[in-house]
Amino acid sequence: MRRAVFPGSFDPITLGHYDIIERGLTLFDEIILAIGINAEKKYMFSLEERKYFMEEAFKNESKIKVMTYEGLTVDFCKQQNANFILRGLRNPGDFEFEKAIAHTNRKMSEIETVFLLTSSGKSYISSSIVRDVIRHGGDYTGLVPDTVRVK
Repeated sequence: MRRAVFPGSFDPITLGHYDIIERGLTLFDEIILAIGINAEKKYMFSLEERKYFMEEAFKNESKIKVMTYEGLTVDFCKQQNANFILRGLRNPGDFEFEKAIAHTNRKMSEIETVFLLTSSGKSYISSSIVRDVIRHGGDYTGLVPDTVRVK
């Protein structure tokens, strides 16, 4: 089975993430959407909200699991018997950053990183931009799946 882990904080999940996940489904038998827990980081949405947003967005997709994890992504991959890490690239800066992580992960394990380019119409979307739009009362609905709603 070709199982991939798509790790991130997903604070919140964006249409860019959604694009990568949907396209990844054509490559993998299963994708684990892995919400990383980092006690040092301040999140806009709680872990429960982020998990709910993702579970609801993919509730009709049997090839998707939503899980949380702490620690190294490669260790989580090993625990889940995943041989691939799926990552999205929006721009050259993302590539340089992600390449360094992929090389480190490969040095530590046999897990391969698969990069997909975000579709051009979504490449400008990031969680930090979405959070900024929300903080300032802007219309964020065209940037996230319908399941993401601010209280």
